[in-house]
Amino acid sequence: MPLLTRMLTAPLSIDVRRGAIASLGELLADRRIATEGRVAVAVGPGQGDAIAADVRPSLADCEVFRVPGGTVDAAVQLGSQLRGGTYEAVVAIGGGKTIDATKYAATLAGIPMVSVATNLSHDGICSPVASLEHEKGKGSFGVVMPIAMIVDLDYVRAAPEQLVRSGVGDVVSNLSAVADWELAHAETGEPIDRLALTVARTAAEALIYQPSSIESDAFLTVLAEGLVLSGMAMSFAGSSQPASGGDHEILHAIDRLFPGTGNHGELAGIGALFCHYLRREYLGEDPSRVRIVADCLDRHRLPLTCKHVGLSAEQFAEAVAFAPSTRPGRYTVLEYLNLPEDEILAAVHKYVQEFGS
Repeated sequence: MPLLTRMLTAPLSIDVRRGAIASLGELLADRRIATEGRVAVAVGPGQGDAIAADVRPSLADCEVFRVPGGTVDAAVQLGSQLRGGTYEAVVAIGGGKTIDATKYAATLAGIPMVSVATNLSHDGICSPVASLEHEKGKGSFGVVMPIAMIVDLDYVRAAPEQLVRSGVGDVVSNLSAVADWELAHAETGEPIDRLALTVARTAAEALIYQPSSIESDAFLTVLAEGLVLSGMAMSFAGSSQPASGGDHEILHAIDRLFPGTGNHGELAGIGALFCHYLRREYLGEDPSRVRIVADCLDRHRLPLTCKHVGLSAEQFAEAVAFAPSTRPGRYTVLEYLNLPEDEILAAVHKYVQEFGS
């Protein structure tokens, strides 16, 4: 008898609204994540402490651990602390670095993890990937995705506005990643998961065509849901491919060569726009696609070119040339074109001239 269904990993609960944090204790009990209340709470250096104080009344027997940053060392230390206790689950409260470190630690400890996001800067809030810093730079590590997640819009609004805008760039970059996956399938025969592809593309297009701005709860909800869908697409695919193509190769190259430049979502947006520019110039992609991406980034006040994040055309071209080495085995528009360095620099100059005003 043929198998007509497949099992897909997804969070037990996703709660995006104002005041959502107040339901944390109820969520843990109702979903049987922590029936006896033995919960570890990992907080970051931002709003985490304040939120931990708010949730203590609903978590009768919790212990708070502080996560100093998004590093492998911090994650391993937390994992050791979690293994040393008898916790049913760990709740990560904070931004992307705190959540990524806690995902890794929870995976090491073999316990479920609940994500409580205080900002919407990137899709790590609900993905099976942790981006962590180590002595050689930054790497991506496969982890178990959060079993549940909460986004309290009150706390999101209290975070720096730039972090919210960053999430827009990360979700929009899905369009470039999806195009790269389809290119890899056409050129190399690489298997493609159409469900994962559809989920990732839907997340990006829902955001692009959302008419409101980050000042509205409606927009923040769509952004949060888009980040969750990106994470789920990666889980379905078993890799980061539906949300990470040449755009993220460029991002990781900049992180490696010019650390401290921009943030994750800003660089993902720039990388995506440049990859769409290359597809238009070399592959005949519909010019409207480049314009749609550029208009979305501009509308939400995100940088469009390298010069907007303090990189020269020469530095950005160096990053583009280096980018394929950050993801060996991944096939994107950068690998397909395989442009020589002088041609990359010429393309970057034209791209900056078109979008750099």
